[in-house]
Amino acid sequence: MSTRTVRQKMGRDELIQKILITGIVIVLFISVLMPLGDLFSRAFLDESGQYIGFSNFVHYFATPALVQSFTNTLYVSGITTIISVAMAFLYAFALTRTDMRGKTFFRYAAMLPLFAPTMMHGIALTYLFGNQGILTTGFFGLLPGFEMELYGPLGIIISEVIYTFPQAYLIMAVSLAFADYNLYEAAETMGASRLRQFLTVTLPNVKYGLVSAIFVCFTLSFTDFGAPKVVGGQFNVLATDIYKQVIGQQNTTMGATVGIILILPAILAFIVDRIVERKQNSAVTAKSTPYKITPRKWRDHAFFAYCSLITASIFIMLGTVVFASLVKVWPYDLSMTLAHFDFTKVAGEGMQPFWNSMLVAFYSAAAGTVITFVNAYIIEKTRFLKGMRQVGYFLSILPLALPGLVIGLAYIFFFNHPDNPLNWIYGTVLILVIANIVHFYAVPFITATTALKKLDKEFELASESMGVPFYITFLRVTVPMSLPAILEIAVYYFINSMVTISAVVFLYSADFKLASVSIVNMDDAGDVAAAAAMSVLIVATNIVVRIVYEIGTRKVRKKTEAWQKR
Repeated sequence: MSTRTVRQKMGRDELIQKILITGIVIVLFISVLMPLGDLFSRAFLDESGQYIGFSNFVHYFATPALVQSFTNTLYVSGITTIISVAMAFLYAFALTRTDMRGKTFFRYAAMLPLFAPTMMHGIALTYLFGNQGILTTGFFGLLPGFEMELYGPLGIIISEVIYTFPQAYLIMAVSLAFADYNLYEAAETMGASRLRQFLTVTLPNVKYGLVSAIFVCFTLSFTDFGAPKVVGGQFNVLATDIYKQVIGQQNTTMGATVGIILILPAILAFIVDRIVERKQNSAVTAKSTPYKITPRKWRDHAFFAYCSLITASIFIMLGTVVFASLVKVWPYDLSMTLAHFDFTKVAGEGMQPFWNSMLVAFYSAAAGTVITFVNAYIIEKTRFLKGMRQVGYFLSILPLALPGLVIGLAYIFFFNHPDNPLNWIYGTVLILVIANIVHFYAVPFITATTALKKLDKEFELASESMGVPFYITFLRVTVPMSLPAILEIAVYYFINSMVTISAVVFLYSADFKLASVSIVNMDDAGDVAAAAAMSVLIVATNIVVRIVYEIGTRKVRKKTEAWQKR
């Protein structure tokens, strides 16, 4: 191949890459920033569309009930964060720094709450501690009852701890996995006790992960809608306020106002988390020696008991919902039946919402995986338009700070506007898929860029020098080597699309309801057993998908790892 031909191909490649980079930024701008702009502008208008400045915000903070929702949200999120991070730290410490048995089992058990919609945690608490709960009635009159004010802050906090625990555990497990054993040896040589080593070596080593876990848990509990909807009772929080303003009172301007108030702490947490993550990455050096675990019976037994208690609590919650879905009439007739899985006679409207969720989750996983990985490749691996690529990276991680309710509300204002040429998307399956992709986009994008950074840049440079188009290199080299990460992204999109409620609760159409929405509707109508049954279907589906993924990708991961080590 002549030098001239190679240069012509390089010039064509450069043009295509620049077009793709520009296109990515435009798409991200339309799908993320423009809807947010509509949300912010709507908060400064009245219902007739007239500009009224900060009047909505003044009205909000002048209304005691609405201000109380804000303080309630801060209270619940603060307590949830403290409990969840503390529990997750001890759990992660047990799995990374002790020699106890059953680590693999405990590691998978900690992930189970991720497969369930947050409403399910509230339903489980209802069956355990509600007016007719197992523990409230003393196992149906066999033992003394256990009184508990479930509906309110306590129920929300317990549900949110279950919801945020896996997220905090994952962060703490990664942080505790990175440790320089030389520091521990030096401390032991100097006569430092175990407690002093923990305070002077372990905690400083994981401080960035600890801060990151704190902000992640705070943001998740601050913006969650499912748990407060089921067990909140009369204890209002910002997420339920938005729902009531938009759905109950049709007051979209006040809904936008509450949405902005909801998003500000999330954005602050996002900024702090980004700063913390950057510092954490720079703290890891090549000179670090892996941590060496030494068996200690009393410590290992103690942490085994602790992890067993946490795992038992998770299985009790899950088992309670499964049991409730199979009981004929709780708590009067405990004979087994599958009648609750027949949703035709309840507010769930048959099995169609479940199949709708499966369809949306499949579309979200398929389209989201392709879009995310291609965008990550263009932003990470190309060398042109550096400024545009940095803008694209910022827009790609911005959804991490956007609560699902805010995305859903912003999409109402943006896509439902009659002057918007994309107005036809509103009320279709497509808007649900787009909302899911945007809502969950940041984590898969970070996963993809992390996988791409592990690949040597020489692949692209060698292909470029030989005149091989970049898309050929992408399809024949990059995709096969990154296949485990690609499949992980697909599973992430699918599972989260199955369990989400906040991003889609404002966007579904009357003839296309989703399973998570039907759970809320059934719970509102008093069909709690049917809501439990639908939750069980969602959890079972997600577990099966995850098992199939683990089994199906085992050989792929081994081949990829062997290839990368060559």
